[in-house]
Amino acid sequence: MPIEVPWREVSAETLTNLIEEYVTRDGTDYGEQEVSLVTKVEQVRRMLERGECRLMFDEATESVDLVMV
Repeated sequence: MPIEVPWREVSAETLTNLIEEYVTRDGTDYGEQEVSLVTKVEQVRRMLERGECRLMFDEATESVDLVMV
C-alpha cells in the first residue's frame, strides 16, 4: 500500500523533477491550448500546496507518484 511522502521534505530539485516527469507522461492532456512545461509544473506545485494532490511512495514498485485527491 502506498504511503504519503511529505512533499515539503523533498528537495526542491527532486520535487521539480518528479512533477516534470508527471506532467510529461503520455496521456497528460491540457486541452487544445498549449501550456508550457514551467506553467504545468507550477500548477501541480500549487495543487500540492493546497492539498489537492499528494506525493505517494509505493514500496512494492519502489516508485513515487502524484495522486489527485
